[in-house]
Amino acid sequence: MEIKEIQNKEIWENFLADCQEKTFLQSWHWGEFQKIMGNKIWRLGVYENDRLTGLVLAVKIAAKRGSYLLVQHCLGISEILLNKLKEIAREENCSFIRMAPLLERNKENKKLFRDLGFRDSPMHANAYESTWKLDITPTEEELLKNMRKTTRYLIRQAQKDANIQTFRRWSISDVDIFYQIHKEVVKVQKFVPFSLEYLKNEFSVFLPDDQVSLFFGKYKDEIVAGAYLIFWSNIGFYHHAALLPQHHKIPIAYLLQWEAIKEAKRRGCKLYDFWGYINPEENPKHPWAGPTLFKMGFGGYKKEYIKTQDLPLSKRYWPTFIFEKIRKTKRGL
Repeated sequence: MEIKEIQNKEIWENFLADCQEKTFLQSWHWGEFQKIMGNKIWRLGVYENDRLTGLVLAVKIAAKRGSYLLVQHCLGISEILLNKLKEIAREENCSFIRMAPLLERNKENKKLFRDLGFRDSPMHANAYESTWKLDITPTEEELLKNMRKTTRYLIRQAQKDANIQTFRRWSISDVDIFYQIHKEVVKVQKFVPFSLEYLKNEFSVFLPDDQVSLFFGKYKDEIVAGAYLIFWSNIGFYHHAALLPQHHKIPIAYLLQWEAIKEAKRRGCKLYDFWGYINPEENPKHPWAGPTLFKMGFGGYKKEYIKTQDLPLSKRYWPTFIFEKIRKTKRGL
């Protein structure tokens, strides 16, 4: 077994095409996005007898509190791979390694990381630890039938409302429109938003392969809602969304979501990933509880992964740990 850097996009994407568990955070384009954002990356392949058996995208994050090596949505971990990551981290003066694995949340996988020296991270590494997914291979009629009754009703009400219109856009300039709505939501909900630069850079790397679209909703000729979708490897990802707070009682978000699901079907996607889930019964006061109930109304199932893991490499990790722990508590996460 050996670790090699992969320089070929086709080799990278073809391997992921055959993986069942995956997100666009593993994609070739996500690596390009990280480079545009000024981050150093390593595309590592795990080879056994010259056969590619695994890969990870490692990103150096140079934060104010200290640098660390980030591996989002990896498909597994082994001692030889971890040794390579440690080598990179030490060469880059990183104080810890942070991994967000796409591995089932069970005792066996938790033990795997504990045995390697990891601990639960205080943050979720800008990626979900659980999500809500929907199989979209059934017909549109079957998908509607499988929805919560209220969700189906609100979609139909929005379709009948002459004041409501939805449309799709794929120009980089349209990101500015989405961002304006996003800013208004931030004012009310008081969360840390993605920057316009972040959203535009993300959009620009997926656009050449037609893997990104914006969906907008108008009410009385005013754009009041937006959804930012990424379509990659036969999966539609509902990545960002925004609705002007004063219009939350209008069922426009339900219709917008349905249009996005239909677009994913049109593109041949087999799965729709709602990107993020929290159990609303166990955590009714969590900021994601309301959005999760909205997502669940469309039908589907939850998928929970092992929590984000940190591997401390120096004493400099602990100030970061304390800071993030306090910030997480303040945000009610």
